[in-house]
Amino acid sequence: MKRIYRLGLASAVLAAAGLAAVIAWPIGLTPQLPDLTGEVDRGAYLARAGGCIACHTNFAEGGAPLAGGVKLETPFGTLYSPNLTTDPDHGIGGWTIEEFAKAVRQGVAPDGQPYYPAFPYPFYADFTDQDIADLWAAFQTVPPVATPSRAQEMAFPFNQRWGLKLWRAAFLEPPHTDPVPGKGDVWNRGRLLVEGVTHCAACHTGRNLLGARKSDTEHFKGSDALPGGDKAPAIDSETLQMRGWTVDSLAYALRTGIMPDGDVFGGAMGEVVTYGTSFLTDEDRRAMSIYLLDDHDGV
Repeated sequence: MKRIYRLGLASAVLAAAGLAAVIAWPIGLTPQLPDLTGEVDRGAYLARAGGCIACHTNFAEGGAPLAGGVKLETPFGTLYSPNLTTDPDHGIGGWTIEEFAKAVRQGVAPDGQPYYPAFPYPFYADFTDQDIADLWAAFQTVPPVATPSRAQEMAFPFNQRWGLKLWRAAFLEPPHTDPVPGKGDVWNRGRLLVEGVTHCAACHTGRNLLGARKSDTEHFKGSDALPGGDKAPAIDSETLQMRGWTVDSLAYALRTGIMPDGDVFGGAMGEVVTYGTSFLTDEDRRAMSIYLLDDHDGV
């Protein structure tokens, strides 16, 4: 009996030590940014393309721009988008550009805690230093709103943020948006947008039981498990072509929300168009369409 007790005690001590190690485990690297001048207009363009406006502005309740509060139901609990205005107490007004870069590209808050992957930071990982400077310049123009960010309501054990460190170690996959040799500039621009800042795969790729994208097998194959019970259709090239989409019709839909049959996008995709892709240039929407309709399996 004493031996069993000692084994149990030793196991408990080891488990506690392991938990303490994970909790203390630092994640992310502090970026060393060069002294760059940000372009406000370009930063605002990236913010639109990246969905910042749509996700962090509570349009349904008349919320101020980027003041947060948008509700996001997930299988693990309810998330609320935080305040991104320049308020120093409740927004990001007290941040440094280095903290901003670490949050956007690495998904790590200024206090070292990991963000939930509902924030699509893996898709922003390839933002250049100039992209960060431009975004930072744009966010500095947002009026402060003294509204506290609403606390997340995640079920146990998903409310234990230290567990996200293990999730990141197991599932975090940075985007691969470097130019592909042999492909043209327009195709590569489309790839940069689709696989990066506009994060199309966040909704249009299936996920496993722990919420990680099944990129190897279901990239752009659609998802039946979007927040709020929505579904995202497949947007792989084969499916798009089979359903009669063309570069022109897809680019038009990304601008207007109107599909080839005259129907309109609804739900989350309607918001993506209204607050995001409708603000892109014709050239960028066409580049996205060319990339999506191309058979680029394995690229």
